Amino acid sequence: MTAINATMPGKIDHRFASDGEAKDYGAAEVDPAVCWPAFYSRDARFDGRIFAGVVTTNIYCRSICPVPFAKPNNIVWFATAAAAEAEGFQPCRRCRPQAAPGTPAWQGSSAVVSRALKLIMEGDLDSGDVDQLAEHVGIGSRQLRRLFVQHMGASPIKIAITRRVHFARTLIEETALPITEIAMSAGFQSVRQFNHAIHTSYGQPPRRLRELAGEIGTSSKASGLSLRLSYRPPFDWASILNFLHSHAIPGVESVDEDSYRRTIEIDGVYGDLDVRHDPAQTQLIVRIRLPRYESLMSVVDRVRRIFDLRADPLQISNHLRRDPHLQPLLDARPGLRVPGAWDRFESCVCAILGDSIEPSRSTRRLIGRFVETFGKPGTFAVHGLTRLFPRPHEFSVADLSMIGIRGDRADAICALSKAVGREKLTFDAPRSLEESVARLLAIPGVNRTTAEYVALRVFGEPDAFPVKPSALKRFFSMGAGKFPEEDGPQTSDRWRPWRAYAAMYLTSSCDHPQSI
Repeated sequence: MTAINATMPGKIDHRFASDGEAKDYGAAEVDPAVCWPAFYSRDARFDGRIFAGVVTTNIYCRSICPVPFAKPNNIVWFATAAAAEAEGFQPCRRCRPQAAPGTPAWQGSSAVVSRALKLIMEGDLDSGDVDQLAEHVGIGSRQLRRLFVQHMGASPIKIAITRRVHFARTLIEETALPITEIAMSAGFQSVRQFNHAIHTSYGQPPRRLRELAGEIGTSSKASGLSLRLSYRPPFDWASILNFLHSHAIPGVESVDEDSYRRTIEIDGVYGDLDVRHDPAQTQLIVRIRLPRYESLMSVVDRVRRIFDLRADPLQISNHLRRDPHLQPLLDARPGLRVPGAWDRFESCVCAILGDSIEPSRSTRRLIGRFVETFGKPGTFAVHGLTRLFPRPHEFSVADLSMIGIRGDRADAICALSKAVGREKLTFDAPRSLEESVARLLAIPGVNRTTAEYVALRVFGEPDAFPVKPSALKRFFSMGAGKFPEEDGPQTSDRWRPWRAYAAMYLTSSCDHPQSI
């Protein structure tokens, strides 16, 4: 069996092999000089970023695993759980690698891999294939596979399968859903395929895993399913909750001091969800209520997008801290996230109506009238939630002036709804920030700032920057230093590729809501 050479990061030492044949574990770029200290100290900052495989037991672990270490010669390192499982390693039952925070979408040195990985984590391979994924990121499928093996240690398909298997294990252990429903909810095409994947990964059939898990708890269809989603600390829960509160859509969303709730509609069924924070476990607790759960994985992926759970706050902070103007903001609010959107069409409509990185009260009232007039009423478990956000066909030919929406905004909303309804405009993942913005600017009445805001929340573009130069100047005048007049609009370039996070820090620093 082989081991990674501690003196040659990312390279493999083929000097010994128990079966007489050397195996290559080292496709992904992993530095053992970093891995060993992280594991010896049980450093949570590396949780989900590196995994250790024990060749004598064929088990792989997280950096926080409490089990005593194996001998160094029996340890191999992996950049992803998928890479470990591709080599036949099974998850440790003590540290449960399937519960680790997801691999950051920007891991690796390839921008193409970063974007493709993000698409996989959002389900791009659940209904498509690698050829389509490669087309989305603008390269050939063969080149994409090569880059994934180089940077992630596993193929795109293996990463997608590992994502489904880990999600299925969570449902097996934390919910009372029947095994057949779990198979469908986790994106498998058949129960047979599901059973094979679970047995391959865990060495046990699904029903045996449920028996080993013991008492499941109270999650059921009647009370809703309760799931736990991990994140990388630090996590500024208060700030993201404040942001969601200021942007809450009346009747659709509700936010109080410790939870976020909203109505949801997906694949023809509707219900609601609520999200709470468990800081002791560095997890969010999500309770989902739906009449059926075939699209449960998509629901969970959207919740991860809303709360930006795949972010790596230390990497982002280390980059932004190079600018001394941002250092005090980073110290004041460690772990600030960029809130995402539940529904892309919904967010586009709200942005056109005036929703921005800091909305006004009049904007909220206008959005409230829009939802009250065109939204579908329903009965929901959460008090205060009364409607689903309107779909394109429900108002594409409506007279919006009757609720105070006129001029360019009315024209833009009608154009957007017709384009989406006729599938002339789709929300497929763009290849770049510029493509995101260009796609949105094609809608009459949408300006650059609005397009950047939509790119930030809807497409999760980490470099989107919906802040006007005048607002930047105002920020510097509030004590951050002299505004560099010679740079002008280029001031934010120093924060690339994390300008979206810089925008959130600037917003959170302002005493007056309308300063940005």
